[in-house]
Amino acid sequence: MARPVDPRLWRYARSARPYLVVSVLLSLLTTGCIVVAAVALARVLAGVITDPGRRTLGAWAVELAVFAVAVGCRAAATWWQSRLAHRAGARVVAELEQAVLAAGADLPPRELDARRTELAVVVGNGLSGLRAYLAGYLPALLLAVLVPPIVLAVIAAHDLTAGAIILVTLPLIPVFMILIGLMTQGRAAATLAATTRLSDQLLDLFAGMPTLRALGRESATGTGDSGHAAASAARRASLEWSASGASGLSDRVAPPVGQWTQRDRVRALGESLHARTMSALRVAFLSSMVLEMLATLCVALVAVSIGMRLVFGNMGLYAGLLGLILAPEVYLPLRAVGERFHAAQDGMAAAARAFAVLEPAGKAGEPSECAGASRPAGAGGRDIGEAPGVIEIRNLTVRGRDGSAPGDLSAVLRPGSFTVLAGPNGCGKSTALQAILGLIAPDRGEVTVGGVPVPELGLERWWARVAWLPQRPVLLPGTLRENLELFGARPEAPASGPARVVGDLEAACAATGFDAVLDELPDGWDTLVGTGGVGLSLGQRQRLALTRVLAADRPVLLLDEPTAHLDDVAEAAVLAALTARARAGATVVVVAHRPTILAVADHVVEVHADATDSDMTPDRHGDSGSGARVADSGDMPDQHADYGSDAGTAAPRHDSADANPGPRRLRAAWGGSPNTPSTTDGKAGRRDADESPRVGSGNETGSDAAQDGGEGDRPRPLAGLPCDRETSSATGRHSTEGIREVVR
Repeated sequence: MARPVDPRLWRYARSARPYLVVSVLLSLLTTGCIVVAAVALARVLAGVITDPGRRTLGAWAVELAVFAVAVGCRAAATWWQSRLAHRAGARVVAELEQAVLAAGADLPPRELDARRTELAVVVGNGLSGLRAYLAGYLPALLLAVLVPPIVLAVIAAHDLTAGAIILVTLPLIPVFMILIGLMTQGRAAATLAATTRLSDQLLDLFAGMPTLRALGRESATGTGDSGHAAASAARRASLEWSASGASGLSDRVAPPVGQWTQRDRVRALGESLHARTMSALRVAFLSSMVLEMLATLCVALVAVSIGMRLVFGNMGLYAGLLGLILAPEVYLPLRAVGERFHAAQDGMAAAARAFAVLEPAGKAGEPSECAGASRPAGAGGRDIGEAPGVIEIRNLTVRGRDGSAPGDLSAVLRPGSFTVLAGPNGCGKSTALQAILGLIAPDRGEVTVGGVPVPELGLERWWARVAWLPQRPVLLPGTLRENLELFGARPEAPASGPARVVGDLEAACAATGFDAVLDELPDGWDTLVGTGGVGLSLGQRQRLALTRVLAADRPVLLLDEPTAHLDDVAEAAVLAALTARARAGATVVVVAHRPTILAVADHVVEVHADATDSDMTPDRHGDSGSGARVADSGDMPDQHADYGSDAGTAAPRHDSADANPGPRRLRAAWGGSPNTPSTTDGKAGRRDADESPRVGSGNETGSDAAQDGGEGDRPRPLAGLPCDRETSSATGRHSTEGIREVVR
């Protein structure tokens, strides 16, 4: 919000428009009341002093009545405006929060990863500062625009000298306000940034606490030492860091202290936030004092001028009294704006971030500011028919902070084939799936479906033909039936007794082992999971997600690590089901590392990161990569048929998120479901969290999350995103809600 009144606020918050109109009318009424009351009071005082014969109440009854009515109308208008302002503030904040949540749900995965904590801070408490903006700053600003010119004209009409003095001194207050605003704007932004850092650290710490506790590191120091001396050293260092931040230095990460614990790091961030907040308040108090002193001196200058001319008889008493009464009213609105400006700064800074989400640089299908992400286009575009045809990847390159991943990837994905995307962690396998779905825009190359580039497709129709299994399966708060219907599959619900599965759904449940889970659930498919319901373990969630994909009657299946958290028997059954879907004509694309999956694949596409652009340092956005080779599964080790250029070979590496699970947890939290904790038997190295499926109680924790780098159930940093379940549960038709919910 660089301008005092940002037009984007009225565009996105419709409830603010009538409030603005009413506020202008009430401000005009207040201005009129000020002038009328001042004129009536000046006439009474001047007449009583200069005309001894009219020193009775009856002689001035009309003027006194007008004065009383004007004062009463001014008080009523001020009260009404304040009441409307508080109501409008609550509505505007609610509308903006809903708009930001909806826009956040539609963000591409990479942009969402980069802005998750920012969205949490803005929606959590950042926009609450707009209430002060609408309730205090905006009414004062309207009065500052309307009152001074009108009152100044009335004063100048009766005393040109006083009007000239006010005209010269009046601009000093806005000039000082601008200077103070320029100084405090950066401090308000720094305070919001400190709040974001603290929230990010807390979310990271809370999400990783089960892993830290499992490893016994929740209170460990950087060097393995502990004790009061280490904590004291950390506190002293954090105070020095906070003081340096309060002195106006640029934002930076706290200096490394070998004895710092997690508690000390959070304390350091909290003290930094405290220092920046107090710094902003200090400037606010000083600026208010400066404005008050300046306005007082200006009014005093007018009063001295009027007094000197009254003494020497150079002006009438009525004109002098009117000037003295109205002069403070000229400066009062400007002083009120200066006082309330600081209270609205936090809300204005948060609103600017909210508008940055609501107005991305990129349009539909075009790159956005963040990491080459794009916003999905709408339901329009070219139709590809019921059978999408061949999916062709041509020189696909997606650049991130650590290089191109993938870089120059080419492959042909044909209907009726089982294709595996293989490669080291961070090489771009998951990114390639997102490009196929149209969730990100490549920096170079393209993905075509039936000869039509993905950006030109009607993505709503394209998503209705795709069943997608992400790395972290989505579990919506609701019933299992609603979760299953994301991709159009519907269990049969008899009149009595628990719901059972039929046809393809029964086969899918048998293949994934979810039928055994259903037998233990109290209400079958109508069992409530998530908030207020039962908890599912990580393996049970994986089985449900696989069942959802396998039971979907869709020609394209995209699966990211489908056999994670499954035992060998379940893995074999799932691979057999995927192979059967491929033989039936579906296009099956799987991201995998395991030799058992590579062995059954018809084609293996080797994905690599571009070594010329990256040293293969971990990409926090997940898999990224470059180059492709395709080989038949029968001669996979030796004979490779090139589909495109091999931009470079990257050595396998460990993702840094495995060593530090915090960022991965934050990235995964969007795809996870709230209040559905993972369970495990505690055995290290076990692949399946639940070989015998069971229902979690909602309180389990275990080593599965730690073992997989924290990819289990986690608290969601940005809870409350809208989930339209009516569309997906109302009918059994194909819908795009599945892709939308998986993206969220």
